[in-house]
Amino acid sequence: MAVEVLCTADGREKTALSRRHAATWQAARAAGTMLPVGRACPPDRPARPVKPDLLDPRDVPRRRPGSAQGRIAMLHAVAHIELNAVDLHWDIIARFTDTAMPPGFYDDWVKAADEESRHFNMLCDCLEELDSHYGALPAHAGMWRAAEDTATDLMGRLAVVPMVLEARGLDVTPGMIALFDGAGLGSAVEALRVIYAEEVHHVAYGSKWFHFLCGRHALDPKEVFHDLVRRYFHGILKPPFNEEKRAEAGLPPDFYWPLAEGRAFPG
Repeated sequence: MAVEVLCTADGREKTALSRRHAATWQAARAAGTMLPVGRACPPDRPARPVKPDLLDPRDVPRRRPGSAQGRIAMLHAVAHIELNAVDLHWDIIARFTDTAMPPGFYDDWVKAADEESRHFNMLCDCLEELDSHYGALPAHAGMWRAAEDTATDLMGRLAVVPMVLEARGLDVTPGMIALFDGAGLGSAVEALRVIYAEEVHHVAYGSKWFHFLCGRHALDPKEVFHDLVRRYFHGILKPPFNEEKRAEAGLPPDFYWPLAEGRAFPG
């Protein structure tokens, strides 16, 4: 099921299939059974629609956030992130079956994939309300790099994708909500508020299973996290941080502050 989602190119079709497969898994679990996890060969890169054009981040046009076109560009960028997140969550299910994990691991990432699918469609609806659509603008080509870099390292995947990249969403989304609220775009505000609430859970899933694996191998989570982020994350963590929501998701400040622009955790 995971590989079928990864091999579906069209965004609306991919997310519809994702939601169907999530419902199948969840119905089995609710009935007290569990679908067999099995083995699969996920593609190195997920299938993608012909549009948007994928550009080097330096070549993606920048638009003023306060303008109508800037707001469309922002929604388009977030939709692109959410579509990649759908694939990232199904990929973690398919790629690491050599590591024995409890059923709850699959419950969490199926639920996350289902929610990301809904997020993508909400954002597509917002774009269409503004006479645009997903694929109308170029998008960031580097979104899958973290998956490629951690393709053989489950702990690295957990550290970089939910605990760094998705945690960044907790930092920036409140500002986006305020921007769209100021522009009177209620549908976008509603979508972003849903995303903001549910992304806390996705970061928490990453933290939970990262700590689970550290416990299994008697490793210090903070030290391992710092090592893996420095190894796999291409860049620095940029404050300001949403410390309240990060803490809610199981990320204490001494995990991320030492990685912020080379600075030590204050205090």
